[in-house]
Amino acid sequence: MLTKVQSHLLQGIDAQACEVEIDLDPRDHGNQIVVGLPDAAVKESLERVRSAIVNAGYPNPGGRLLVNLAPADVRKEGPVYDLPIAIGLLQAMGVVRESHTEGLDQRRYLFSGELALDGRLRPIKGAIALASLAKQCGAAGVVLPAPNAQEAAVVEGVDVLGACTLCEVVGLLNGELEAEPTPTPDIAGLLEHATPEIDFAQIRGQEAVKRAIVIGASGSHNLLMIGPAGSGKTMMAKALPGVLPGLTPEEAIEITRIYSAAGALDSGQGLVTRRPVRTPHHTASSAAIVGGGIVPRPGEISLAHRGVLFLDELAEFPRMVLETLRQPLEDDVVTIARAQATLRFPASFMLVAAMNPTPRGDVAPGEMGQREMDRYLSKISGPLLDRIDIHVEAPAVPVRQLQTAATGTDTKTMREQAQRARAIQLERQGVPNSRLSGKQLDSLAELGESTRVLLAGAMSELGLSARAYDKIRRLARTIADLDECEDIVDAHVSEAVGYRLLDRRM
Repeated sequence: MLTKVQSHLLQGIDAQACEVEIDLDPRDHGNQIVVGLPDAAVKESLERVRSAIVNAGYPNPGGRLLVNLAPADVRKEGPVYDLPIAIGLLQAMGVVRESHTEGLDQRRYLFSGELALDGRLRPIKGAIALASLAKQCGAAGVVLPAPNAQEAAVVEGVDVLGACTLCEVVGLLNGELEAEPTPTPDIAGLLEHATPEIDFAQIRGQEAVKRAIVIGASGSHNLLMIGPAGSGKTMMAKALPGVLPGLTPEEAIEITRIYSAAGALDSGQGLVTRRPVRTPHHTASSAAIVGGGIVPRPGEISLAHRGVLFLDELAEFPRMVLETLRQPLEDDVVTIARAQATLRFPASFMLVAAMNPTPRGDVAPGEMGQREMDRYLSKISGPLLDRIDIHVEAPAVPVRQLQTAATGTDTKTMREQAQRARAIQLERQGVPNSRLSGKQLDSLAELGESTRVLLAGAMSELGLSARAYDKIRRLARTIADLDECEDIVDAHVSEAVGYRLLDRRM
């Protein structure tokens, strides 16, 4: 008997329709075969499905079995086809009734889930993409493991039915259990109650760095902190998302979609409510940072989408890995080409990096120490430094500041400053200043005579590139927005030039 069940396959972070065809002939004791470019996990699914069916109390599906996953020219991977194969088999055996007067009409639902040998359903990747596909196809809803139900339910207009076991799915299809769709969560409410994990009030001193962070958060400018070990660079990077504007519902769903496809959502987490902070180790490969694989998956820069990518000990990263960041920093997307397909992953992130001035973590006095520092800083290429708007020094904090009871600027104050400046930018041009086009920049960052002379002198003295020239103007525009000034004045340009710290040393 031939049966068909609708499922999906993941292409990057998007779902594509996949039809699971089951041809079962109980009179023929032939082979059991899966076709349609399956990987090892898909080929093994027949053994899991057979054990799950028997251990759930249903008859053993004996006979020749052919499973076809269409379209047949796209590679299939993962255990997500366990549930649709099981439903197709049970329908071919007559366990799942074809009558749709009482239960669910399985032709109008998409199925996905991994089966344990006892019939339990285990969570899958890409549940939110599955629900989005169901909405696009006009399907009534999706049936998937219960741990994924909250995640899929963020897509409105689709019935999301979560099940814990294969028996529950059969009960839903046969009308023995009442279908109770998972309610759509209050996304706005969840985002409103998301609070930062670290408050800047916990960080003693470093007021100059906090000022640079406010500027960076206001205009979404990339930031590099340079200072000795133990000066609080890592802690400030992890506290930075609290200064950034809160996530919008659209951004939260976009981030959740990426994390779901990558299998990076925490157990039971239905929605990412905070801007992500990704902190890859300096031994990470290019594929881990950018993404890749036979079937490409999102890398760290995509997992940092709408959030922060923090590279600690920047100079210790392999140069080849750092150079792969140059294109995503400019285009906000990363393109991964394979023989089978070319996929684009979103990668609009704020790069925050930290490094010690020397491999030892401090600077020795005298000319020898200066040469050691210059040699260490030269490990970072000039084109990459050009793409980092703010270079700021994070000096060691004096003991008296560590011992004082007074706290410095807190996250709430910094966030209010950044939000006011960001609101000005969004009302004026619709995007943060770091995303201004060349034409917009010329119009919105027009310089007066004295500021042009000042910037020209800095360009000549520091030997800045044309890209650095534009970075300074963008940064000056953001500083002016923080001061709520319509025009850019000398003080704004001077401060922006002051954040080209490494340009003076390269």
